[in-house]
Amino acid sequence: MTHAATDPSAAESRIADARHRELATEHLLFGTIRFLAQEHPDLLKSLEASVDHLWDKAHDDTRDDEAVREVARRFLKSLRAER
Repeated sequence: MTHAATDPSAAESRIADARHRELATEHLLFGTIRFLAQEHPDLLKSLEASVDHLWDKAHDDTRDDEAVREVARRFLKSLRAER
């Protein structure tokens, strides 16, 4: 019998669930920001100005503040391309 904490299929399922939540959240957030930016054009400028304040909250070797900022920059670049 395999313990759930060490079961690879359980771990894969948790990873897939997290990915699904991330994709759904990104889609909804992207749509919300796009909608708001149409009414408030300075919104994207304000968000871009805040990117330098982002950080990775990890407390181990996976911490990468610049990677978090780059994700935000790509997100904003996509929003600008849609305008």
